[in-house]
Amino acid sequence: HVQLVESGGGSVQPGGSLRLSCAASGDTAHLYCMAWFRQTPGKEREGVATINPSGTLTYYADSVKGRFTISRNSANNTLYLQMNNLKPEDTAMYYCVTSASFVAVCTMDLVTARPKNWGQGTQVTVS
Repeated sequence: HVQLVESGGGSVQPGGSLRLSCAASGDTAHLYCMAWFRQTPGKEREGVATINPSGTLTYYADSVKGRFTISRNSANNTLYLQMNNLKPEDTAMYYCVTSASFVAVCTMDLVTARPKNWGQGTQVTVS
């Protein structure tokens, strides 16, 4: 079981930047697909970005392409989401997620269908 703890959320003005972090516990975190999801009240959780275990392949939702960058540091089991040029529609609770293990490609469909562990979330507000 992998425990996930997000941090880095906050309030920013449109056009600003934030960097989210997700610290993963356990020796096996580096084996999993990881992803960032977000959710606003009354809406379903939306996949934002995914990354494969080696950190070499990423996928992004169309709404964040060119603005967000997902990365991971296996040495310290930390997942990141660099968010630039933030827009009011990016306002949401952001969640760190683990998914399938021992796979080379972590598509958004795969991660959405097979989430495994969720963090408690960190709030991002853009206004």
